[in-house]
Amino acid sequence: MLTRIARFVEGAFLSLALGFSALALVWPGLFTWLAPYISPALGVIMFGMGLTLRVGDFAGLLPKWRLVLLGTVLQFTIMPGVAMAVAWLLRLDPQTAVGVVLVGACPGGTASNVVTYLAGGNLALSVVLTLATTLLAPILTPAIVSAYCGTRLTVDAWAMAASVFWIVAFPVMDGLLLRRLLRQRLEPVLAVFPSLSMVVVAMVIACVVGLNRETVLAFPGLVLAAVVVHNLAGFGLGWLGARALTRDRADVAAIAIEVGMQNSGLGVALAKLYFTPAAALPAALFSLEQNLAGVTLAKWWRRGGADQPSSGQVQASRASRT
Repeated sequence: MLTRIARFVEGAFLSLALGFSALALVWPGLFTWLAPYISPALGVIMFGMGLTLRVGDFAGLLPKWRLVLLGTVLQFTIMPGVAMAVAWLLRLDPQTAVGVVLVGACPGGTASNVVTYLAGGNLALSVVLTLATTLLAPILTPAIVSAYCGTRLTVDAWAMAASVFWIVAFPVMDGLLLRRLLRQRLEPVLAVFPSLSMVVVAMVIACVVGLNRETVLAFPGLVLAAVVVHNLAGFGLGWLGARALTRDRADVAAIAIEVGMQNSGLGVALAKLYFTPAAALPAALFSLEQNLAGVTLAKWWRRGGADQPSSGQVQASRASRT
């Protein structure tokens, strides 16, 4: 029964996210109450991802250190570069352009791990890339914004390191440890927690939509176009960049998704702190768009698009983890 529910949630995740988001536009209060608890909610998501992994999955990345380096480099080169190109091509006003570049300069977001799981990608690689880019963000994000926009900003390195530990590393380690200790007794839960993580992601997306209801309903076409092009270019160029080094489909999917999906919440926070509400708009829209596009892309890859892992490979990979 639990396995059937889990499979239903995985299959209906995109519809669930869209449905929750539509409800958030009509009744924001259904989801905006989650705003103070987004960080713990992200921790729940990462705990669920940790339960699907084994220590051996991370040990298997040691011979693939070049992929971690590649994914990190692509994250901090492709997204800022595309952001500048999109801002120039669409002739965005200066504050909106800064906002687009700021999103591009942010590290990968935790939602990328869920999307990688849905796509049948290398989840351990995705988690490590999220950790690596986030730890480098206090240095690279301000440097990139300064280089591209001539604006200096400060990111609290200690605060970001603490958030990385409590939101990403600690829950994942808990999931790994719990699975190692309980082994077979945990098997019924393994089918549930990834699906629970997806429901939480859908609720977080709806919360973001509810908090930015007026912005979404205003439908700023030019900014939305910039966000869509930026995000899709990140997925596409990330895929091409990864294939230059590896043909392993799971690894390529993990890198492509990690490059395309940003920590847009950090982008919103920095834009509000250092710039104007107009600069925060791209990050707010990116948060919604990247999740919906990422899930759609993951389902496409699972069904036969872009040389993604076949359903048989995905099932074999998940079976090997249990």
